[in-house]
Amino acid sequence: MSLCLSRDELTELCRTPQKARQLAFLRKNGIRHYVDAYGRPVVTRAAVEGTPEPKPAAPAWRPNKAID
Repeated sequence: MSLCLSRDELTELCRTPQKARQLAFLRKNGIRHYVDAYGRPVVTRAAVEGTPEPKPAAPAWRPNKAID
């Protein structure tokens, strides 16, 4: 499995083979991507499949009582 979506997978995702429309679709839907030297959008699998966000660590307990 490759790091980035193939052209066929990108066409299936965006429902169009045209570069300009693919870019418009990706921008409109907030999918992270970059444009390669040929003007084609490149999307990583992690951007589409998502990765579970690590849960933030619980803050350390501190008493609310003021120290005299």
